[in-house]
Amino acid sequence: MPAYLHAVSGSNAIVGLGLALQQLGGVIAPIFGATKVEHRTKVMPAAIWIGMGGRLAILGMAAAGWMLSGQPLVWALLAFIFMFGVFMGAQRVVFSLLMSKVIPISRRGRLQAWRNATGGLIAAVLAYFAGKHLIGPNAFGNGYSTTFVLAFVLMTSGLWALQFLMKEPEPPTTRPQARFRDRLREFPALIAQDRAYGAFLIVQMLATSARIATPFYILYVGRVVGTDGATLGLLSFAFLGADTVSNLVWGYLGDKTGFRLVLVASIAAWIGATLLLINVHEVAATFVAFAGLGAALSGYMMAAQTMILEFGAREDLPMRIAVSATAESITATAGPLVGGLVAEAFGYTVVFGASLGFLVVALAILLLAVQDPRRR
Repeated sequence: MPAYLHAVSGSNAIVGLGLALQQLGGVIAPIFGATKVEHRTKVMPAAIWIGMGGRLAILGMAAAGWMLSGQPLVWALLAFIFMFGVFMGAQRVVFSLLMSKVIPISRRGRLQAWRNATGGLIAAVLAYFAGKHLIGPNAFGNGYSTTFVLAFVLMTSGLWALQFLMKEPEPPTTRPQARFRDRLREFPALIAQDRAYGAFLIVQMLATSARIATPFYILYVGRVVGTDGATLGLLSFAFLGADTVSNLVWGYLGDKTGFRLVLVASIAAWIGATLLLINVHEVAATFVAFAGLGAALSGYMMAAQTMILEFGAREDLPMRIAVSATAESITATAGPLVGGLVAEAFGYTVVFGASLGFLVVALAILLLAVQDPRRR
């Protein structure tokens, strides 16, 4: 999608706007999704229609590519990207709730690990296939639109397979149905009733804020080391390879010890990799730094998404997931924009310093104020 948006607009700013709109769509949508499922004993029907909304956005991008051109195409793509962000934000809540209902707590890490590893491998193979056989030869008049149709078919097939193959259990109790604005008013109480969860939420926001540096890692390396094609491929391999392999390590470690340890280790690795990247300007050290960054981000994502399922009362789980997703989306939306402005005004080193500051504070709060919910 970013490559297609750049191809039709010729503007880096439009690409940034598209990514920001996708994140913005995920700010309010998780809370809306939670209010639609927290009173239900079965959430699969909601998962289907929410999931189909996101998939129809992909189909809309495909149709726009065949039917429109120029500025109308750009605006249509931006609208569908925002729609995709809205429905994916709501889907995050529903799918996390389903995972908490059907996967035992002792196996969540390893199953997520194998899902992420195999999913990453399949995505890489499909991306290569799409680039070579669909986008390259401009299949059916628009290779990107053809790719989006293929994505729509595969994603929809997965959604329907989930509906027919998974048996969803019914919980013994649920929350009574409430209006959206009433649930918004209850947020302070929801956070205050569990101090460890409140501190965990702050850790999430700080760690997400630290990602302001992520888009600039490779640009910084290009300035201080140089990035020809071979170096770029090597660093991409280090980042993505470490992400894939470390998923298995983080998953099994989390199942055995609880995911607080995974969160501590991943943030510490993130700090160490950033320091190495800033201070040692050799290809070998940069390779290690990128591998550390890939592993750290992988561990953080898995730990954050799994720990949230273990705090507080089960009846409040949908709204806790929504609060965390909304908090992350807010910082994820503002972070790249602020990071770009800071990098432009003061340079990459200041951005990396801010990222390190967020991470150090997050690690301190995690160690001092967040108990492992599995051990309490």
